[in-house]
Amino acid sequence: MPGTLLLDSEGLSKIYRKDRTVVALVQAASEEGIRVATSAMTTLEADYERIHPARIMWVLSRVDVHDVTKEITDQAAALLRTHHLHGHKYAIDAAFAVIARNAPRPVTVLTSDPEDLTLLGGPSVEVVKV
Repeated sequence: MPGTLLLDSEGLSKIYRKDRTVVALVQAASEEGIRVATSAMTTLEADYERIHPARIMWVLSRVDVHDVTKEITDQAAALLRTHHLHGHKYAIDAAFAVIARNAPRPVTVLTSDPEDLTLLGGPSVEVVKV
């Protein structure tokens, strides 16, 4: 596989809402054989009641959803300690960053929070603001 496109909460929400720009990026990635993925925590964070559950299920059936395991949370905790960060503000981003760091390269993250994910993702993860 030639890489991974990871969707954070805003990226996933924009697909749910049929945002043309993000849908086009995801479609192009899929056509190029690039894995489109997110984390299980992100699906929870992005899920809100204005989106019909059938739409959410359809979108998620086309996206690889990574489990957030104890191994990932342990790595996320170490990442937070390294950057002297803590608390719920950074917890989901840190777990997401660990998934990005371990995903097949090249890795691009679509996010509304480029500062935190650039810091936590490291130099091998390209971060694109959506």
